[in-house]
Amino acid sequence: MTLQTQEPASLKALNSFGVEARARRLLALDDAADVDEALAAIADDPRVLVLGGGSNLLLANDFDGTVLRVGLHGRRIVEREAAGRPALVEAAAGENWHDFVCWTLDQGLAGLENLSLIPGTVGASPIQNIGAYGIEMRSRFDSLLAVHRRSGERRRFEAAACRFGYRDSVFKHADGRDWLILSVRFRLARASDHAPVLDYGELREELAAFASPTPLNVARAVIAIRRRKLPDPAQLGNAGSFFRNPVVGHAQAEALAERHPGLPRYAVDTPHNTNDAGAEVKLSAAWLIDQCGWKGYRDGDAGVHARHALVLVNHGSATGAQLLALAERIAGSVRERFGVLLEPEPTIVR
Repeated sequence: MTLQTQEPASLKALNSFGVEARARRLLALDDAADVDEALAAIADDPRVLVLGGGSNLLLANDFDGTVLRVGLHGRRIVEREAAGRPALVEAAAGENWHDFVCWTLDQGLAGLENLSLIPGTVGASPIQNIGAYGIEMRSRFDSLLAVHRRSGERRRFEAAACRFGYRDSVFKHADGRDWLILSVRFRLARASDHAPVLDYGELREELAAFASPTPLNVARAVIAIRRRKLPDPAQLGNAGSFFRNPVVGHAQAEALAERHPGLPRYAVDTPHNTNDAGAEVKLSAAWLIDQCGWKGYRDGDAGVHARHALVLVNHGSATGAQLLALAERIAGSVRERFGVLLEPEPTIVR
């Protein structure tokens, strides 16, 4: 199959914010047989943007380079569960994440149900180490297959090589950006043997009527919560949570809590790179933003969702530059009031 090419190309339909931006060239990689052709096509281009579902992206400007849209499809059970060992399942990078989660549940497998309805593709999930409602993707991750964009080397990455952190992985850093993810594997338990993760308070409340909730019950509860709290990008342009929850040191967290008694704080497993080298406490970015009065704010068509302060929205014709300017104003107000730095989750193309 020949690689599909468009020059130039509109990216409006390819980003969940629905902002208008153009790329000099768009390549659609929909067949694994075309991977080497795609790599050859981008080899001499100084600017390349790899695009999955476009749900974790803010196009603040046109892109003077090549956008490589990864639409590889396919999912399979590599190994059935046996002798207490979880099943091994695999999905191609272009598979829709939520559809994949639903497919695993249909196979009688559990472990990803807390991550239901997260937008994006399977290939993007390890880059961001997606997480929600008490779990992160890395807790179910087995390995991934990637190809080096310059050398063409195929390599299987185990969890340690991925260097997973809070919304982070090696693929977001200089030594990992040249790897193009082709497929991802997960270790999942048989649904009947799986103990649901119900640590998240809102999820426990949603499932209060169930004495022993099943993975399918958990998935349905997560979907219901997300639909209540978060806007559908098909109806209102957005990229989900725009800022990461900041991670700070104990001393800073305690000082903030003394001045702001309602401040939510959460323990984290490992330190993270922030301004405080001893970072061990996670704060709620949504709470910080809400305290600064941004929830429901609107400036033209760029705004903040009325029900969730972490979600920036495009009410119709906002540009990426307008949304970025709003994000910078929000982060500036949080820094001024709380002394806390907010970092954006989406990739920002300037």
